Amino acid sequence: MRRPHAVSLVAAGAALALPAVLALASDASAAPADKPQVLSSWTQTSAASYNAWSSARGNQGAWVAYGFDWSTDYCSYSPDNPFGFPFQTACARHDFGYRNYKAAGTFSANKSRIDSAFYEDLKRVCNTYSGATKTSCDSTAWTYYQAVDIFGLKAADTVRS
Repeated sequence: MRRPHAVSLVAAGAALALPAVLALASDASAAPADKPQVLSSWTQTSAASYNAWSSARGNQGAWVAYGFDWSTDYCSYSPDNPFGFPFQTACARHDFGYRNYKAAGTFSANKSRIDSAFYEDLKRVCNTYSGATKTSCDSTAWTYYQAVDIFGLKAADTVRS
């Protein structure tokens, strides 16, 4: 003899449990509420902002819940280390800003600051040199900055910077 009430109770229990399971799953995949603040703190023009981002980049596992895009093509179509100047990490932080603000839908409002932070990062690289080498580095940094300032919107359309 079949017990219709038992079957309907199991089905009802499963139906009630499903929203709770889905809620837990969506909570687990939702980024922490302070994600915009963290992103902002890592894309400022200061050396402290650069150092905090660099530290987090070295320990990405601690930031998995935030869902940041750490991917980079470094300096895109330009040399990563032009004339031996190590611009690669500055380019990686610039990519980080472009990719994550684009994903957040707030790229246009933040592009100018991200580009300025990039230029400050490049100038910090150049400040490790002196004389003609520093002058050459500063000139190269300015050229890289101008390229992202002018062509960055087009690059962002393809999620490249």
